[in-house]
Amino acid sequence: MIERDDGLITANDAARYFSEPAQWSALDRWAWEQAEGRILDVGCGGGRHAVEWVTRGHEVVGVDPSPGAVQITRERGAKAVVGSVPSLPEGLGEFDTIALCGASIGLLGGPEQAPQILSALAEVTTPGARLIGTGTDPGDGAGTIHADYHLWNLSRGRARGQLRLRVRDGAVATPWFDYWLASPDELTAILDRSAWTLETLDRDPTGSGYAVSLRR
Repeated sequence: MIERDDGLITANDAARYFSEPAQWSALDRWAWEQAEGRILDVGCGGGRHAVEWVTRGHEVVGVDPSPGAVQITRERGAKAVVGSVPSLPEGLGEFDTIALCGASIGLLGGPEQAPQILSALAEVTTPGARLIGTGTDPGDGAGTIHADYHLWNLSRGRARGQLRLRVRDGAVATPWFDYWLASPDELTAILDRSAWTLETLDRDPTGSGYAVSLRR
């Protein structure tokens, strides 16, 4: 169950977090295939992407704030540690690829948090490293149940698609956190305040998703 701070509650099937490449979106498969060298999988969850990289011979370290998710990723054969951005665990070493797959561009949090998070990720990379990931353009929400929420965000100085969420399973819930549905224009705007430059940005011609490749 995903709760939003305006009271909206949605239910999701956790099976999608264990899906195989053939079941991923075309954009997510493209982003995943761009990974090079040693990979940091940010928000690794149960290892959906990390495990598949390991089968390709990559060295991967997953990072996730959920101890349970980290345990599952390890049990499935990939390295993982408990942690989150921007306060990454010490001793991770350097990476050739930072991965924010599975729409994890949202983990940048919002326009104010994103530069700090991007800086923290740059600090654990090799020169010329790549950041790959997928995100979702929130649009204007017109004609959807999200329209009023977008307007509420704007009225309180937040980005239109900046969500305040927590995840619940029964009586257990995560702390509240920000998850940013950034438009491509919003994302590229904050890159000017980071160590990253835009290499490619490809949109889903039939939907709201997009994939990006950034270069340090």
